[in-house]
Amino acid sequence: MPSAAERTRTLVQSTCSALLVVPGLDLARAEPLIPDSRSVGPEGDLFLEFPADSPAVRAATHAQGDELTAVLELSDVAPVSVPHRIRGRAWVSGWLTSVPGVAEPGRMMLRLEFGEAYVDDLWGAEDIEPEDFRDAAPDPLVHHEAELLQHLASAHDEQMRTLCGLLGERTARACAPGQPSAVPVALDRFGLRVRFVESKDACFDARFEFPEPVRDVTELRRAMHTLFEAAAS
Repeated sequence: MPSAAERTRTLVQSTCSALLVVPGLDLARAEPLIPDSRSVGPEGDLFLEFPADSPAVRAATHAQGDELTAVLELSDVAPVSVPHRIRGRAWVSGWLTSVPGVAEPGRMMLRLEFGEAYVDDLWGAEDIEPEDFRDAAPDPLVHHEAELLQHLASAHDEQMRTLCGLLGERTARACAPGQPSAVPVALDRFGLRVRFVESKDACFDARFEFPEPVRDVTELRRAMHTLFEAAAS
């Protein structure tokens, strides 16, 4: 399974929504502090791009030499229609400074020095140490996951339903007449998570592991073909 650090790194470098919170900054009349881009440096620090006139930029610029704390809040929502769509949240806190001369004109890059992080997602809730976050890599499918899940949900509905045959003791319930819909809710290099929806108020998740971790979309196609073949047999 992916480590907590890998899962958090994946969220940071994905397209999930992100909001920068700077304690003490009055945003009553300002827009939410949503970075235009975000990336991770070699030491594990986060680089967040904002318009040059953003309150976050002004705060970071005026605080040079002082410690300005901030938290990047990440919210991960499933890209398919499914009950309980929020898949996870993560918080990365640290110290905010400006990085002049890196961004395009009219933009400013801010550096969030990694202090600590916490993730609460489909795998569970865990703290992340700075060294673990620095050394982790985002999942190789991160930039393809939304499109792949949407494709599986719309074009492979019947094949998705056959996966109930791999559930073992749950099979009798999941594959009974009027079997639940099977919605692919998360995908990573280790496997596929499917939410079986029995009714508006009843659903459960099942995880289908690949024989070995995939490294790209080509290997994923082979792994999915093997998974569907196993379900069909």
